[in-house]
Amino acid sequence: MSLPTSQPTYFPRGGNVSSTQLVSGPAARNTPPSPRTPPSPGLRRPHPQFLARKDSVLSSMSSSSLASSISDKYSLSIDPRSWGSNISPHMKEADDFLHNPDPRRDKRIDHGGTFLTGRGFQNLGCLLLLALVILGLFVGYPVTSWVLTPEFNSFGAFNIGGLNASGQVPSMAGNWALIDNDTPKKAYKKKGYYQKDKTYQLVFSDEFNVDGRSFYPGDDPYWEATDLHYWATGNLEWYDPQAVTTRDGALEITLQRKETHDLHFEGGMVQTWNKFCFTGGLVEAAVSLPGHNNVQGLWPAVWVMGNLGRAGYGASLDGMWPYSYDSCDVGTVANQSINGLPAEALVHGDPSAEHHLSYLPGQRLSRCTCEGEEHPGPVHADGTYVGRSAPEIDFFEAQVDLDTGGHVSLSAQWAPFNAKYQWFNTTNAVITDPLTSKLNNYKGGAFQQATSVVARTNQSCYELEGGYYAVYGIEYKPGFDDAYISWLNDGQIAWTFLGPGTAADTAVEIGPRPVTGEPLYLIANLGISKNFGNVDFDNLVFPTKMRIDYIRVYQEEDKINVGCDPTDYPTKAYIDRFMEAYTNPNLTTWEDDFKQVTPKNRLVDQC
Repeated sequence: MSLPTSQPTYFPRGGNVSSTQLVSGPAARNTPPSPRTPPSPGLRRPHPQFLARKDSVLSSMSSSSLASSISDKYSLSIDPRSWGSNISPHMKEADDFLHNPDPRRDKRIDHGGTFLTGRGFQNLGCLLLLALVILGLFVGYPVTSWVLTPEFNSFGAFNIGGLNASGQVPSMAGNWALIDNDTPKKAYKKKGYYQKDKTYQLVFSDEFNVDGRSFYPGDDPYWEATDLHYWATGNLEWYDPQAVTTRDGALEITLQRKETHDLHFEGGMVQTWNKFCFTGGLVEAAVSLPGHNNVQGLWPAVWVMGNLGRAGYGASLDGMWPYSYDSCDVGTVANQSINGLPAEALVHGDPSAEHHLSYLPGQRLSRCTCEGEEHPGPVHADGTYVGRSAPEIDFFEAQVDLDTGGHVSLSAQWAPFNAKYQWFNTTNAVITDPLTSKLNNYKGGAFQQATSVVARTNQSCYELEGGYYAVYGIEYKPGFDDAYISWLNDGQIAWTFLGPGTAADTAVEIGPRPVTGEPLYLIANLGISKNFGNVDFDNLVFPTKMRIDYIRVYQEEDKINVGCDPTDYPTKAYIDRFMEAYTNPNLTTWEDDFKQVTPKNRLVDQC
């Protein structure tokens, strides 16, 4: 191992060194090395960087005598005096006054100051301005917007802007508020037919002036065509959405011979269920009936039903149709009897049902429903539920009498039933023209009771007899004693049902049945069924069409009640909970098919 080519040099602490004390260069290399000896106390080795700053003797040293690392080259000596700074505590510096307190000089400041300075006012002004901006943004702007923004109008509908009860927003172009833009201004007001002193205001209209409308689910904000077999009345057709459209300014429903779904006919049904509903008022529909006025078999109809039941969906109607009842008695239970009583319920009834009065399953949502059971409400002051149901009122069901031509049945359906289905019609059926209208011979059966009048209609309003549009409809007031329903035939009142006509009937121990206060939706359909009368297959002409020029709904200005979920007759929460019953037509019963439990009735169940 070789020895280093140079030896470290030591300086006396705090002393200086002369060039004669240093040995470097060739002389150092020619001098025999002497043994290393530790530095004597008081001597320190100066940093090579410091040495490099000395005289020429230091600068002539070889690189081998310099530090061998970067840290050695750039580190300072641990002795501050070697840096060349004066570190004497008596040395005065320019900023010493900042660090030396002076009680006399600082007395005024130490005793506090004042914010009443230019800078203080600037700071305060900035804070006030910032506060005003925040208040304006979070208080002033919302209040101003609320004051200046005009109130949104629901046009009597369920939602803002005239949207329908389901909340759907149509994607097609055009005006889709509740009142059609094509409705003539002169039709915005209407005098009552029965209450002639009343002035009604238009709340909904559809003029069907836009051709080619589609009524498949989701295509229209208010109407939807069904896709099902209407089995409940033994119909021979399949209802298909493609059978419903608009053409030449009218809604057109076509019935034709067609092999579909194992049936031989295809027809159409369109409804506003859960989209547009109304309670009370006047409704007009201008309709051209299908076929001839002397050929039997077609079944066209325009009607309304309570929103808690959907036409064509059996499970939703089971225990709901055709009830209109708000009493807790035997009228709410199955077969309208308990343990064979009252006796009148088991005799003088429907011959096809062993003369029993009723084969209905009982009112599912009755006033007798036990507390805590499924019920949409509301609740009476005594704590009992309001009886709820899905009643039916038919604007017309057209039929043909071979002797006198085309007629329309103008009716309402009811449950529970009077003894022998005989309602109190002596003074409560007001027929305008007994020469053209008469009480229907059909009064009811095991599944419904009817208050009905058959009236001869305009013979030119049939498709193949001129296609004239006749106005049908109803004017009605919900309730009991002062309630009524008036039916229109060709723009005139044909007859009026008065509320006491379905008063309490002690023979079968039931209470009064009111003219319904349920929110009602519109239905129009064209079908064919032997249950409605003889079908003359040989002479019927297919395809055949029912056409509707317009449908308009009016209500009193101070009694506008439009929407499918009114607060006094709510439906939305209940429908949402049991939506499958309203959307699956294959579910025909509430318990057996839908697998739901009928709410307990305190008359026959333990609450």
